[in-house]
Amino acid sequence: MREKLQTLLTQLHFHGMAAALDAEIERAEHEATPGCEFLYRLLCAEAASRRQRSLAYRLDQAHLPWQWTLDTFPFDRQPGINKAQINSLTDLEFLRRADNILLIGPPGTGKTGIAIGLLREACLNGYRGRFYSAQALLDELYASLADRSTARLLKRLSRMQPLLIDELGYLSLKPEQVNAFFRLMDERYNRVSTIITTNLEPPDWYELFQKKSLVDALLDRLQHHCITIRIEGPSLRSQEPAPPASNPSHGQLDAAAVKSPRPSPRRRHS
Repeated sequence: MREKLQTLLTQLHFHGMAAALDAEIERAEHEATPGCEFLYRLLCAEAASRRQRSLAYRLDQAHLPWQWTLDTFPFDRQPGINKAQINSLTDLEFLRRADNILLIGPPGTGKTGIAIGLLREACLNGYRGRFYSAQALLDELYASLADRSTARLLKRLSRMQPLLIDELGYLSLKPEQVNAFFRLMDERYNRVSTIITTNLEPPDWYELFQKKSLVDALLDRLQHHCITIRIEGPSLRSQEPAPPASNPSHGQLDAAAVKSPRPSPRRRHS
């Protein structure tokens, strides 16, 4: 009967129940557990397994370049960041309000570390977000023009909550990239949150995008509901060796990772 149950659970893709079946049967026989309680325990095991797989998938799809968390951010070494302000964002109300976050500061001051920490927090709480370097995003938008997949790409990107665009700086942009980027921000406007890290103050965006009317409209949408955080402080890169970059494990999460929103080891933030 155990073999039949295991086969049936596997066919139904109840992997959590299948993994817990033998232990729960032995426990039920030893404790004379009522049938309803036995079934409840199996269903709890299945629910936990599905939460774990869903979390692993969200973290994988977010393409986080480093496993940084806000718990591991070195606030003590960066006086330019208000720790209380950053921690207040972990309730993720800004996502529910579709507010944007703009992190402005010199290189190495912790913009990316804060942004990744917030994106990871969102993934741990059920949101489906994505990390992009600004250059990679603009290149992907440009490449989509060749096979006429821009509309499909924009539709996918417009649903990501949040979308993290890292290091929007002095890039070499083609007019088509600028137009596609504006279309993306327009579709996301007032619907989902965008997190942008940059070393450019908003007035400098005119030089970057080279279109005053477009930048006027872009900044108007971005800053309508926006939390702007300016970081002035020392470079964290100069204070300790750089760690090797590592992608989050693909599906390799334990139960503690599902329960706790901050399971990662300490890493340097930039």
